[in-house]
Amino acid sequence: MITRSRHMILDALERYYDELLIHVRKRVGCGAMAADIIQEVGAKLTERPPETAIENPRAFLYRAASNMAIDQLRAQKTQTRYVQTGDIPEHARSDTPSVEEHLVQRERLAVLKRAVDELPPRCRDVFIMRKFDGISQAEIAEKLGISRGMVEKHIRNALAHCMEKMREIDTN
Repeated sequence: MITRSRHMILDALERYYDELLIHVRKRVGCGAMAADIIQEVGAKLTERPPETAIENPRAFLYRAASNMAIDQLRAQKTQTRYVQTGDIPEHARSDTPSVEEHLVQRERLAVLKRAVDELPPRCRDVFIMRKFDGISQAEIAEKLGISRGMVEKHIRNALAHCMEKMREIDTN
């Protein structure tokens, strides 16, 4: 159940959001940080609304947002003082890909798999035999009863199709 003061805070946040954002951004110098601060103010105030009635919700939100901005700037200053930043030395870097890199590679692999699945059956078989199974073109031609030239044509077509699909994902 939303109490009257929670409802009033949510209404005031919605009404004054844009001007609060400008006010906090001037203090912290970053639009994203300002938006985070206002969101946190709203979360804290709706979680545990003030016990007394708020006579001027706009002024109350300005004060709460300003105080939170000051707290955030102090925390940053402390972090800057005690946490060393900069480039990670080469010997300390991990060979393990980051989560983001892992997800990107997984998406690229899924696109490649779909591209291979889209190939005509004979073209797909030739491509898989050559690129994934490592079978020579001569062996593929003999196994499928087609010429080496046809094997090369299937591989060229498959590569062109796969490269086009990968280019599409890279440009999006």
